[in-house]
Amino acid sequence: MHLRQWLTLCFPALFLMLLASGTAVAGNIGDPAKGKETYAQRCATCHSIDYNGAGPAHRALLGRKAGGVANYAYSAALKASSVIWSAQTLDRWLTDPEKFIPGQKMWVSVPDAVERQNLIAYLQSDISR
Repeated sequence: MHLRQWLTLCFPALFLMLLASGTAVAGNIGDPAKGKETYAQRCATCHSIDYNGAGPAHRALLGRKAGGVANYAYSAALKASSVIWSAQTLDRWLTDPEKFIPGQKMWVSVPDAVERQNLIAYLQSDISR
């Protein structure tokens, strides 16, 4: 079977499987209201939108350089990174912070892709700016 024939026959089915999974399709948008709930449950112990605590403040996080909040004691690894926070970098960070930036000090991860998308949607929303 030639590649063109294979693509014609198989691509639609593969695309539908990816679409049904909800996590593999680019542009997957979360729910900011659910993200706010998740933030309160999972993140607010250490973080605030407005104030540094055990973790840095998150207001206007997207577009900011990692390690860039004033008056917060970041790890050397995070300060030295060249990461700019975006939906993609936040997704990688929340999946496994240590794998994404070895030597950082956040020990919490968010393994569920839907929860990560909701958190990111909340952090992108007007609520957190």
